[in-house]
Amino acid sequence: MQLGLIGLGKMGGNMRERIRRAGHTVVGYDRNPEVSDVKSLEELVGKLDAPRTIWVMVPAGTATQTVIDELKDLLSPGDTVVDGGNSRWTDDEKHAAELGIKGIGFVDAGVSGGVWGLQNGYALMVGGDKQHVEPLKPIFEALKPDGPYGYVHAGRVGAGHFSKMVHNGIEYAMMQAYAEGWELLEKVNSVDNVREVFRSWQEGTVIRSWLLDLAVNALDEDEHLHKLRGYAEDSGEGRWTVEAAIDNAVPLPAITASLFARFASRQDDSPQMKMIAALRNQFGGHAVEKKD
Repeated sequence: MQLGLIGLGKMGGNMRERIRRAGHTVVGYDRNPEVSDVKSLEELVGKLDAPRTIWVMVPAGTATQTVIDELKDLLSPGDTVVDGGNSRWTDDEKHAAELGIKGIGFVDAGVSGGVWGLQNGYALMVGGDKQHVEPLKPIFEALKPDGPYGYVHAGRVGAGHFSKMVHNGIEYAMMQAYAEGWELLEKVNSVDNVREVFRSWQEGTVIRSWLLDLAVNALDEDEHLHKLRGYAEDSGEGRWTVEAAIDNAVPLPAITASLFARFASRQDDSPQMKMIAALRNQFGGHAVEKKD
């Protein structure tokens, strides 16, 4: 299958490679000419046979809207655009309507896997009409982890990004719990080896997880996280999750508290936020702030 892929950053570049390894043709475009296969969106579209599929992996908001606007004038009826970035689900509805006027299909794909996706595969939550989703299954199968799980057609347009948003909200709460436990262990005098306590939890306990494995990785690199500032950004999806909870009168105390804890991290050097920052760097390659 042929695919055009726009945005070859930390995730997009690895996705291109994983799809190619599965035997598909990927033509990639990025503003960085060193990683791009073509020089422009026009050239990308011209290298694909109709009906074309274009996968967009650029930052949410203005960047995604700009690409959608350009593609709207370059593509033809019967083509399909997939937004695999972290767009808000309400933007998906808008983009589907804008492209639909020209007969262009739209699919939203929540993608989880971070910098480890090339090796482990990407979990995919997809939204859109069946007629647009079904032809893309070979690409979804190439990207997802081996085995029966890791891909779901979650519902209509917006369902993919809404599901990924909730996934990230849960991620906030899980990271916060590990961070709070780590700070308490570090605080008391009786525990001499916090890193090995975390390592002991990796097998046989009910709290074992990939995030726990990544926490151990981070502690192996910097046992007491002395090199990090206790500051953690939020990507926006945590805020959107809390806003959706308010709109739907669904109580989310743990997720909401974890979001507010990140806000608190910007006021002082929070020990918990050192662990949150370390975890975000481990799974997603997100930047951390080093101490002077």
